Amino acid sequence: MQILATSGGFHPTDTGPFQWRRGPLIEHAISLAGDPAQPRFCYLGTASGDSPNGTAGFHRAFAGSDVRASTLELFTMPNVADVRAHLLAQDVIWVGGGSVANLLAVWRVHGLDEILRECWEAGVVLGGVSAGSICWYAGGPTDSWGLDLRVSPPGLGLLPYGNGVHYDSEEQRRPLLHSLVADGTLPTSHATDDGVGLVYRGTELVEAVSDRPGAAAYVVERTADGTVTETRLEPRRLDLA
Repeated sequence: MQILATSGGFHPTDTGPFQWRRGPLIEHAISLAGDPAQPRFCYLGTASGDSPNGTAGFHRAFAGSDVRASTLELFTMPNVADVRAHLLAQDVIWVGGGSVANLLAVWRVHGLDEILRECWEAGVVLGGVSAGSICWYAGGPTDSWGLDLRVSPPGLGLLPYGNGVHYDSEEQRRPLLHSLVADGTLPTSHATDDGVGLVYRGTELVEAVSDRPGAAAYVVERTADGTVTETRLEPRRLDLA
């Protein structure tokens, strides 16, 4: 039962938009699955409406490799005959960024909330970036409704914490997360700077990892007197891919 929740993942290239390459966090997700010879890696782009550009970028990142790359698309209908069987057959399920509010609504209509829990319990590594990070938690700050951030709808709750993403690059993220923890809207929360991932075994945070220098993870907690403390976690630097 492992989750890699991140503010990073695939990296852009200098050859044009949606020309993705595999970043160290993607390689780490595969390593958490035991580095199979032909890893089965499924991408869910629900949060971006199953954008064809995102799907193409994902497939380009794995072109010519031994990875058996696939996508699960839900717009306008599922692109596989048996969603549950397809997801349970994966080594890694990676969820892309976008609107976590829309993602959660669509997943629940299709029963993915229950299916993904089953995958997690069966040993499939779950991962994702931004909306694809928040979704595994109780919730977190999101721009799903516009430029002024609000708290997300309840996430899948596999991890019993709040989650803050893009902690160092979007100025509303940190103060809103602190406020949500302070007033009890969110429980103790875990946050990531860009390029940082959090590794969980079961519900235990076991490690922070990063694909760049200077970035960190954080634990945000409410104290007995109602104030909030933030503890910085220094991540382990992953090898560059």
